[in-house]
Amino acid sequence: MSILDTNIVNVALPTLRVDLDASGAGLQLVVAGYIISYAVLLITGARLGDLAGHRRMYHAGLAAFTLTSLACGLAPTTGTLVVFRFLQGASAALLTPQVMSMIQRNFTGAARARALGIYAAVIAGGVVVGQVAGGLLVSADLFGMGWRTVFLVNVPVGVGLLFAGPRVLPRDEAHERAGRSRGELDIPGLLTLSPAVLLFVVPLIMGHELDWPLWGWASLAASVFFLAAFVLVERRVAATGGRPLLPARVLRSPGLVPACVALLFGPGSWAAFLFTTTLHLQGELRMSPVKSGLAFVPCVLAFGLVGLNWRRLPPRLHRAVIPVGFALAAAGYLCVGPLAGGGAPYEALTGVIGFGLGVMPIIMTVALTHVDQRDAADASGLLLTVMQLSQVIGIATVGTLFLTLSESSGSTRHAEYGTGWALTVMALLGTAAGVFLARGRVSGAHAAS
Repeated sequence: MSILDTNIVNVALPTLRVDLDASGAGLQLVVAGYIISYAVLLITGARLGDLAGHRRMYHAGLAAFTLTSLACGLAPTTGTLVVFRFLQGASAALLTPQVMSMIQRNFTGAARARALGIYAAVIAGGVVVGQVAGGLLVSADLFGMGWRTVFLVNVPVGVGLLFAGPRVLPRDEAHERAGRSRGELDIPGLLTLSPAVLLFVVPLIMGHELDWPLWGWASLAASVFFLAAFVLVERRVAATGGRPLLPARVLRSPGLVPACVALLFGPGSWAAFLFTTTLHLQGELRMSPVKSGLAFVPCVLAFGLVGLNWRRLPPRLHRAVIPVGFALAAAGYLCVGPLAGGGAPYEALTGVIGFGLGVMPIIMTVALTHVDQRDAADASGLLLTVMQLSQVIGIATVGTLFLTLSESSGSTRHAEYGTGWALTVMALLGTAAGVFLARGRVSGAHAAS
């Protein structure tokens, strides 16, 4: 639900604009408010799960997400909808990290790899399901509720999960709740990291629509300042015996940093491809929202097929598959421009890209292999934050390129050539990061398997 809600609202914007008489800026905030609070609070959400118990925080986040979804669906004005979308994103940030942390704490070896494969497939599928479900719900106009159903659909699902969770989720271990103190939350780190992410994300999301105003560039510069302040604050917290929001030992875990780089280009290129290609399919090729969403289903199926079966390969090949997957995705992206005329089925193209990006579960497995159990929540929050920010960066950069080219040429087909090259470069950079991970196979391949 949390991944789906990043984009399910997109296809409902036209009816939402009419129903609430929303301005362009209001519509931007409806979409961006969720992503902003979600990205800013992910690491904090992971730490709260570590302090209070992952199952407990999962249920708290799920309850809050269900309630805020209901509030979004019943919002009477644009302003209230924007507020509830921010709160919904904060709820998702509390809910989502607990899943990866519970996987890290309760599964080992092959079981963990399989669980991460399912998890990654759900993430990829949520993006596509958002496109399709949004189109279906708005077109159906159930009970005359129009756009409201894209939020209200979460309510019965959330209620069902709240009943199922206590019966199927593992109980929090006693040591997770031991020794809690107010200082363990690292308030100084939170107060410097949150504005750093916020100042970075907001101009990227809203920059193109507002023609890249001066305040946007100032915001990006300020984010660098706060990031530097965060590093200094974390060093001080560690030096005084506290627990930093992101302990340095987590970043020193073998393979974690190159894995984060790979995750920056994997989900980032996929999100940008989905964004730009959807605009092309629904624009120049005149596909319906539902039909354009279905064009990406083969990508998700291929992604899941690779993610759930890569362990069948010999262990020595596990890490070596990562750069090969990115190279295959690069080959797929290279075909985006030539296929933009619609002469060939897009389903085949998305399938190839899905096979390539199916290495994401391998990357997450490698990233978490050498992370200490006590740092599981921090590592989970870091990986999720990187994946979320990568999508924002991908859409902001490649999306801006696509929109600029399509506006200047009057053709989304022409714009697809430029974005295809940009996506290819992103995939090749991911290939380079994958090579670094593959070179570490001697020290970590057997542990990862």
